[in-house]
Order: sequence, then structure tokens, then C-alpha cells
Amino acid sequence: MKKKLFCLLILVVFILSLTACSTENNKKESNNKLSIVTTIFPQYDFARQIVGNSADVKMLLKPGAESHSYEPTPQDIKTIQNSDLFIYVGGENEVWVDDILNSMGEKKPETLKLIDCVNTVNEELVDGMEHDHEHDHDHENEDEEEIDEHVWTSPKDAIKIVNSISNLICSKDLKNQDKYINNTKNYISELENLDASFTDLVNNSNRKTIIFGDRFPFRYLAEDYGLKYYAAFSGCSSETEASASTISFLIDKVKEEKSPVVFTIEFSNEKIADSICEVTGATKLKLNSCHNLTNDEMQAGETYLSLMKNNVENLRKALN
Repeated sequence: MKKKLFCLLILVVFILSLTACSTENNKKESNNKLSIVTTIFPQYDFARQIVGNSADVKMLLKPGAESHSYEPTPQDIKTIQNSDLFIYVGGENEVWVDDILNSMGEKKPETLKLIDCVNTVNEELVDGMEHDHEHDHDHENEDEEEIDEHVWTSPKDAIKIVNSISNLICSKDLKNQDKYINNTKNYISELENLDASFTDLVNNSNRKTIIFGDRFPFRYLAEDYGLKYYAAFSGCSSETEASASTISFLIDKVKEEKSPVVFTIEFSNEKIADSICEVTGATKLKLNSCHNLTNDEMQAGETYLSLMKNNVENLRKALN
């Protein structure tokens, strides 16, 4: 069904492009700024920290939207085609990108895929975690392991991603290269401080285990800082309702670990965490995976750094 939708979108886009090409060309000629388009918030924020006001950065995902259910519109596809640089995550939730880029032929923009910037790991099912029976596997082999695409959730990997984005932007806009290099240096310094905050927190904590009554898109964070975790679902699960056995398992883990906190993520209905907290007396807190922001958060100027710094404080409450 999705493939049919993508083909239809592509057809619509190119029909529109035949009638609108002169307008688009005039627009490009009138705007000399580098045009950068991203799918979701992390790379959008990384790019705008690098370029400041010297380039145009646009995010396809609307504030408040859930990234895992995003479908590109015909206008989104035109926006990608008219950009100079398109930055996307890659992985199972963005399989639509390759089909669209291939359909553009020589007209496609230069691209960067986040999962190519770091060493990736595969999704895993830990003890007690629900199998996601509704997950849309577009593979011939249903047993094929999938890459965990949430590579930005660890500051260590965010640093690598920012360097890759910066290098590509600099190569495409030599006029502003010095500005981009300086912005990148300053931003990397802030990310290194964030990395140090996570390292110091975990190294000096009383606990090393976190519990999620939700999806768990933080495997890279857990791996890099030595955290063990239990969760209801994997990071890219489409499930929202857990079985009684999963909830019971997580309740037992909260009691066993004496965990004072049960985590949820942004845009969650929080029902699973509420059930666990009601039985155990644990406090429900949010760990933000930074997929997207609400409209209010966007208007308030929240960034990857501000969200992750808040994560440090909530994690501190869970580990001590």
C-alpha cells in the first residue's frame, strides 16, 4: 500500500513540476543562499546551529507530528528536489526516501544519511519486551535484523554527525566556509560538555538500570554510557498497547531494581507508564528522544542541546 502511495506521489510531483518549472527556476535564481532540507528535528537543529543565518534550513516534519507515521506530500517531494542538500536518517522509517530520490534522476540534490555517519547497531529485544507484530517489514526475509536508526540520541554520535554535516555544507558553500567552521567548533564544544555530563552522571550514580513504560529509542545512549534498560517496546515499534505480561514484568523490574522513575518519551499516550507507576509508586518522567518538538517547544526555541540537558536531569533522578 505504501509503495502505491509513493508512486502516486511521485507521479503527481512530476506532473506539477512540468507546469511550475519556470517559477521554481526563478525562485532559485532570486535566492543565493544554500538550501538545506531535513526529514526530522535532530539534523534540522544540527544544520541550523552550523549555518546560522547564512543558509536556509527546512524540516519536512511539522512540529507536533509523530515522526514514525510521517508520509511525504507532493509539496514535500518538490521541496526535496529544489534543495541543494537533503539530510535524512535512513533506516526502516525512511524507506520512502530512496524511491523518491531514484525517481529524480540527475535532478536529485546531494544527500547525507545519518546512519552512514556513525557505527550502527541493530534493534534488539530485551527481556520482557513486546514483539512488534504490526511493524512494517519491507524485507523478503522476515527474520532480517533492522538497524536501530536513533543514532543522534547519544551525544558521542551527535558529534560525529555534526562534523559530517558541517564538512558537506562547507564543501557546498565555500563563501561562508569560515563561518560554518567556527560555528561547528563552538557547537561541538557544547556537545562535548553534554557528553561529559552524561559520563559523569552515570559513573557516579547509584544505579545503572533505567525502565521505560514505552518505546526505547535510546540504545546508542545506553551503549555509550553503560546503562542497562528494560522497556515495553523497541525504538521503532508501532505498538502503543502492551500485554498484561509485559506490564507485569516491568512492574517486577521496578520493584527489583528499586527504581524511583519510570520513563516515557515525547508524543506518548503514557498509559503503560501510568499503570506501572500506579502499582509501584514510581514517578513518571520523560526522556526526550528529540524526534520532533511540539509547536510550543519550537516557538520557545528549544534545541537538541536544551532537550538533552533536561534528559540529564531526569536521568539523574532515575539513577540516584
